[in-house]
Amino acid sequence: MKRRVVITGLGAVTPIGNNIKDMWEGVKTGKNGIDKITLFDASQQKPYLVAEIKDLEIGDAIPPKEARRLDRTTVLALVAAKEAYDDSKLAEADFDHDRFGTFVGSGIGGLETMYNETVKVVRKGADRLSPFFIPNTIVNLVGGNVAIKFNAKGPSLPIVTACSSATNSIGEAFRYIRDGYLELAFAGGAEAPVNVLGVGGFANMRAISPNLDKNRASIPFDKERSGFVIGEGAGLLILEELEHAKKRNAKIYAEMIGYNANCDAFHITQPDESAEGITKCMLGAMKDAGIEPEMIDFISPHGTSTYYNDRMESKGIRQAFGEHAYKISISGTKSMHGHSLGAVGGIESAITALALQEGVVPPTINYKEKDPECDLDYTPNKMKKRNIRYALKNSLGFGGHNASLVFKKWEE
Repeated sequence: MKRRVVITGLGAVTPIGNNIKDMWEGVKTGKNGIDKITLFDASQQKPYLVAEIKDLEIGDAIPPKEARRLDRTTVLALVAAKEAYDDSKLAEADFDHDRFGTFVGSGIGGLETMYNETVKVVRKGADRLSPFFIPNTIVNLVGGNVAIKFNAKGPSLPIVTACSSATNSIGEAFRYIRDGYLELAFAGGAEAPVNVLGVGGFANMRAISPNLDKNRASIPFDKERSGFVIGEGAGLLILEELEHAKKRNAKIYAEMIGYNANCDAFHITQPDESAEGITKCMLGAMKDAGIEPEMIDFISPHGTSTYYNDRMESKGIRQAFGEHAYKISISGTKSMHGHSLGAVGGIESAITALALQEGVVPPTINYKEKDPECDLDYTPNKMKKRNIRYALKNSLGFGGHNASLVFKKWEE
């Protein structure tokens, strides 16, 4: 018998707010977190805009000495994990730590460490490498550090599927709990790619927007979109088996009811022109949830502001939902917080849970020019109230990865 899974804790560090409350307020008011690069000296590169976290305070999430030894990706993960853990009031709960899992993904992991230590080798030789070089670059230790910090002794499984990493992580955690292997799990992702390698690498692929107007750089589904704005952040959820949550009187944000993942098997970066993969992925997630497409009220799309992604995702939505596609509210929130690669599915899943709870559809800000190939309701420029009962979250990653989650408004 499949068990019910609910969200009992949220944590986030983003360019529009360093905690869930501030991020959600930023989302509802259309705050723009995109600006010039300050995290590194970008004078030797072409200029690009990014979405950086501002005024990050680690508080009591990590001792300062320890934080200095960790890659920024892991620091962000630990800060978001602490908020989610505290939000769920797990410190006050009596539970089996062997049944507490960690599914924290990252698309790249410790890229900043990789760059800094490589520069050190070139200048000073390999003997000067930091002893923390390997632990800070291998992706599994982003979640591994979270598991150690919070004594989560169940499976710690790092999902690495590029920009789908956090979404796949949430989906796999959901399955582990639903199928009886765990009672609790951290689920989501973290990423800190705003550095020389991250910006330079994606820029030279022509994936990043060259637009230097912060209000026209990240414009999902707009006809004038020219690429994504690379960002950083972390978004973690506490997923919990329903009866376990009830026994400790945990607050519940939303229920998770479906998940699916597949692969285009088409191209290393470009989505399949048929949009068959994402279409089947959404349909499979809704089948897993036991609902019909006509029941979906809201979609949190991948919506990167790249020409191909937005066009193909819109096509996939039309194919999966038919005429109902035009009745669904869609929110391209990367217009505000940018694209934090392997973390963004966690951030946007937290936004989706809050949208369900409050009956709010966040805006796609700075939307101006309609694209006939992107002809759905993207909630342009201003949030709106709507009773959302069922919501779907999409993520797409290089390599053809597709992942879809289905959430339901919490009801007894």
